[in-house]
Amino acid sequence: MTKVLVSYEVIADKIILIRGKRVMLDRDLANMYGVKTRALNQAVKRNIKRFPEDFMFQMNEDEFENLKSQFVTSSWGGIRKYPFVFTEHGILMLSSVLNSERAIQANIMIMRVFVKLREVFSTHKELANRLVELEKKFGRHDKDILMIFEAIKQLMRPKEKITKVIKGFRG
Repeated sequence: MTKVLVSYEVIADKIILIRGKRVMLDRDLANMYGVKTRALNQAVKRNIKRFPEDFMFQMNEDEFENLKSQFVTSSWGGIRKYPFVFTEHGILMLSSVLNSERAIQANIMIMRVFVKLREVFSTHKELANRLVELEKKFGRHDKDILMIFEAIKQLMRPKEKITKVIKGFRG
């Protein structure tokens, strides 16, 4: 088995939100798979029927500019085309297109991170729903309890990157 030198934290840090979907950039995936971005995109184009729009899409100018503005020390260079991004399903489909040992191991790690993120977000949503139920039940008449509920809601708001949630996760 080939050792992949990408941690779960690095993978989680590369997952971004575009068009309301958690996606990864073609260049980040290519780096993890040990191939050039051009080679990854060529393999996808040769198998384009496997990648409908909900699996992969190309960023538009606004999305790309917004992404660039988030990276202060950017090394985007002279990019000619906007990057392709892959949803979880698209990344899973990449495993049928890229078949090196490194790509297989990287894909397994990426899938584990996506699963862990789903679990974390599901737990967070479940906790928020329970809090609303408790607030309805106990918080109507007592200002102190209302203040406690508000404090808990403040604590639940995401303030840090997604990687903080993944810290310590080793699959």
